Amino acid sequence: MNRLLLAAYPASHRARHGDEVLGCLAEAYPGRSWPPPREVAALLGAGVRARAHAVAEDPARPWWLDGVQLAALVLAALALVPYLQDVWHWALRIDPGDHAIGFHFAGWYPWADGPTRTRLLPYGVLPLVCLVALARGRAWIALPASAAMVYAGATYGSSTLFGDEGKAGLGYYGLGAPLTAHELVLSGTLCAACAVLAACRPGRLRRHAYSRLVPVALALFLAGQLHVTAISPAFQRGLFAVEVAGLLAAWVATAATGDRRWLIPVAAFAFVRLQAIVLRPGGFMGSLPDLVVLLLLIAPLPALAVAAQRRQRRTLLELP
Repeated sequence: MNRLLLAAYPASHRARHGDEVLGCLAEAYPGRSWPPPREVAALLGAGVRARAHAVAEDPARPWWLDGVQLAALVLAALALVPYLQDVWHWALRIDPGDHAIGFHFAGWYPWADGPTRTRLLPYGVLPLVCLVALARGRAWIALPASAAMVYAGATYGSSTLFGDEGKAGLGYYGLGAPLTAHELVLSGTLCAACAVLAACRPGRLRRHAYSRLVPVALALFLAGQLHVTAISPAFQRGLFAVEVAGLLAAWVATAATGDRRWLIPVAAFAFVRLQAIVLRPGGFMGSLPDLVVLLLLIAPLPALAVAAQRRQRRTLLELP
């Protein structure tokens, strides 16, 4: 089990120091397959810092381009969240029956017969295509998918291609901020980021391994098998924990390297979510107090900027 902790470190670090770390753990905790929680947290934190240094020291691309790609990945994942169950059921031709929430039941399958309008394609396929394409560094595929998301929101009420789920009702709730597809802020920001990436040479974009998409497949499976939807309180609490973990990882990476690339995805995330709060001040789900939500969205930006400045100042003082 100790080898699972090494996955937090980059491949080059594992090749050089992996056996040494495993040996130290076996000597410090004989007979245990898993170290104490404090040691696990320390190893994971060190792994995040090691990966951050590897990314920041990579001369293959400028920091701002990597930041824009990270921002696009975050926004694509954010747009996919409410449709995990939808996409899983559609892809495997599963009829959720009474577990379907907010859909026209049989009418949202292209192969089903029923009195309701047929959904030719679930809206959630578009952010999924964006996410996979961006992870593989293929912005030319993500750009038309994100543009289709903008079209779907802009033509709400006049197009039946995607049905009305996610546009007529609440599409995303995170931290109690309702966000619908036809508001276009999320899809428009994602499309702009994809356009910037598509204008660059494909070789300059970072290409992540397909193994990075395993958490996405696991989320689709859990949402589909357990019939978990975005309106579930348990789902919202889990999503909140994931978002806080992501913000903490961005802070650790910025504090360790002094690099500002992680400010870009955090700023894009805060912009989209704050817009939902400002436009719908009375639309909170009541899962968290309003002031807590605003602080959680606003506070990370100055915190990351200060962490980067302090690290850069420390680096200058350490130079001979």
